[in-house]
Parts: sequence; structure tokens; C-alpha cells
Amino acid sequence: MYVRNIKKSIIYALSDTPVILVNGARQTGKSTLCRMIMKEGAFQGKFVTMDDPSILVAARKDPLGFLEDLGKQVIIDEVQRAPELFLSIKKLIDEDRKNRRIILTGSANVMMLPKIGDSLAGRIEIHNLWPLSQDEINGKYSNFLHILINVERKFESSKILWKEIAEKMRVGGYPESLERSTTSRRNKWFADYLTAILQKDIRELSNIEGLTEIPNILKLIASRVGSTINMSDIARLSGVKNTTLKRYIALLEHIFLIIKIPAWTKNTEGLFVKSPKIYLNDTGLLNNLIGLEDDSFLEQRSNAGSYLENFIIMEIIKQLSWSDIYLKAYHFSIHRGAEVDLVLEDRAGGLYGIEIKSSASIQDSDFNGLRKLANLVGNKFKRGIILYTGEQYIGGFGANLQAVPISAVWES
Repeated sequence: MYVRNIKKSIIYALSDTPVILVNGARQTGKSTLCRMIMKEGAFQGKFVTMDDPSILVAARKDPLGFLEDLGKQVIIDEVQRAPELFLSIKKLIDEDRKNRRIILTGSANVMMLPKIGDSLAGRIEIHNLWPLSQDEINGKYSNFLHILINVERKFESSKILWKEIAEKMRVGGYPESLERSTTSRRNKWFADYLTAILQKDIRELSNIEGLTEIPNILKLIASRVGSTINMSDIARLSGVKNTTLKRYIALLEHIFLIIKIPAWTKNTEGLFVKSPKIYLNDTGLLNNLIGLEDDSFLEQRSNAGSYLENFIIMEIIKQLSWSDIYLKAYHFSIHRGAEVDLVLEDRAGGLYGIEIKSSASIQDSDFNGLRKLANLVGNKFKRGIILYTGEQYIGGFGANLQAVPISAVWES
């Protein structure tokens, strides 16, 4: 049983927010997390799931009566299957905001469903649950983001072998994947997992005929992780229209299999790349989609740059989901070639740049993208780091520019 770092944030939110929504892909542990919160006594109420056909029928037939029978506190699992509940939830909350508490879980982003976002505005707090992070797997709580924004603090030097990093990327963070002892067993689980999602979640969310096309589109996206989206290229290779492709990508984002990182731009026309980047939610899933039966691929650093970028970006996204620090994630790229893999912006507009390198050594030229960003934004640039696979923390590359061992992300 893994302790989820987001649990504390959810329990805290229950003190003043009537509805808590825990969003995330299937099999990331939403139901387990909610049962743990109940077991520890932080929430007293019933647990019902819309995956139970008889419960689903009752919820759809008489939403208000269904909710009233459940009592003041209830956890409703897979609520996206019964959107009829939301107006009744609003009514009951408005009648007794102080005492009624409802936790919802969704394997699809229910706030994107028509009228639902408006019906619960001001009454709901949203928490995204991703696959397990490395610090959760290790039973820790990383202070990486706190150290990053405190520019006077230094990261620690730490050693990790590339084989260990490759293994972490191979396995990923899905709890079920962590229980599989071999790549072939993990691949079998992921294949069944994707089939189930296609047949259940995507079919229910959208009346589309192209269910057979989506796996190929997902594989094309997987082969381009860390790159800006070229819709025309993917549409050509998949044989679908651009408009259809956009709809499919929106569906994959809707069920949390992919995540888009928008571009950070300044008001300078023509200079900045404005397309978002796409990442898979998990590198175990990524390996399956690419078809890596031979594990030796990841054991060569030079082959694994985009995999490592996907892995680290998602580790940081996971930490942002439970951190008390507000930082918004972007990437930075200009048409003349300078880029920064991840840019985190605070509420005041301060920027923290992060480059990700698979190499075990750092050259001064590796900081060129961070320097370009720093020159463009001036005093708003707070810190720039390169996460690399060496073991030494190294400063002296310029004002607030440092090389940091990649394991600092989960071991700080």
C-alpha cells in the first residue's frame, strides 16, 4: 500500500470545501486513496461506485433521491458515468454547505463535460492523481520544488547509476505495473489496460467510429514525446483529418493518458514557438506503446533523451499536483534554436528554467537555452538548472545557473 502525497491536501480541503474531485487515469489509485482516507477516519461516509451497473441505473433514474439516501458524506467513484448527478449535488450543497461533504473520483475530466463546470463553480476543489511518483514509491516526500524556488539553497550531490534510472523508466508508476516482475508481463498488463480504456471510457465519452485509429495515434504521439505537436504530420501518418485528430487528442487528454505543456511566450511576434509539447502520463506506458521488448535500448544514455525528459517532466508535474507552491508549467523555444525543456512560472511572473540531459557530464554550452531565456526576461529569471545523470552539484555557470544530479528530483 503506497502513501499518496496528495492525501494531505485532500483531507485539508475537506475542512472548508463541500465537493472534492479526484481526477486521474484509470488504475492510478483513486479508489484506493479514497478508501485509505476513510480508513484513517478523515472522512465518515459511504463509498459507492458508478462501475456497479445497478448503482449506476439508480443514480441516473433518480439522482436527487439517490444522493439523499446516501447521507451527508459520500464518496462517488467514477462519477463521469453519471453526469445526471451534478445538478442534484449542487442543490444539496446549497441547502447545507456546512455539513455536506462529497468526494468524487473521475477517470475522465468531468469538468470538461457540458454544464458541469458551471454547476459546481465555487463549490468544488480539483486534485489530479497521476501514477505513483518516485518519492511515493520510496515512501518519501521530495522538497525539490521548495529548494528550486529558494535560490539561496543548494541541491545536494548524489549518485545514481544509469541502470537504476533506466529501470525506473521501464517500470513507470502505475501500481499494477510495479507488481509485474518482467517487461513482458508489464507489456501484457498495459495492452489489456489500453484495450479496456478504449472499450469503456472513450466509447462512453464520445460517439466516435474511429476507436481502431486511436491506438495508432497514441503510438505516433509516443514516438514524438518531448517534441512540439505537428498536427499535420501525425494526421498524414495516421490517415485521419486534422479536425478529427484534434478531437482524438482532446479525448486522450480528457482521460489523462497524455498531458500538454503549453509554450511560454513573450509579446514578440514571430520569435517564439507557440505549439505545446505532448508527454505520456507514464514511461511504463510509453515503453509499451513504442514496443520496447529489448530492454537494452534504455541502457544506452544516448538513446534515451526523450524518454528521460518525459520521465522527469511527469515527476515534476506530479509534485506540482500536491505542492503548496503555485508554479505553472511551460516549455520555452524560439525558432532560432534555443529552448528550455520546462519553465515554471510563479504568481508574480518569476521564472525557473529546467533543462534535462541524459549525459553524465555538462558543458558550458548546455546552458545556452537557459541564458537566452534569462536575457529575454531580465529580473524575472530567478534560477536555471540542468538536471543531468552525473553525481555532483555544480555552480559557477552564471548567475543562478547550476548543474544538479537528476536524482535530486525525488531524493531532495
